[in-house]
Amino acid sequence: MNTKGCEAEAIALQLLLKNQLKLLTSNYSCRFGEIDLIMLDRSILVFIEVRARSSLKFGGAAVSVNKQKQQKIITTARHFLLCNSKYNLSTCRFDVVALETSSAENTPVWYKDAFRL
Repeated sequence: MNTKGCEAEAIALQLLLKNQLKLLTSNYSCRFGEIDLIMLDRSILVFIEVRARSSLKFGGAAVSVNKQKQQKIITTARHFLLCNSKYNLSTCRFDVVALETSSAENTPVWYKDAFRL
């Protein structure tokens, strides 16, 4: 992962921790893909994609989580659930944290329940 991606994930993680989510794992990967952050929001299992873009030229960070990317995240989440059976009965949610620039004053935008199965 590049430096910009690591910085974006760190910013997103701080936002989510500040909002009382609990980190289970970061950068979960399997043969199907990768999920940046997996956290608990009370009893809800949250799969989080972090996106950073320096330009809005092609629609920005949030828009870059297209149907194909969503499907990869969903498939990877299913793999996580298969490998971690204690979460099988958990309610799941897919969130996106978007950062549009790399400037220090950039505030991440948290899209809860950004997409569904």
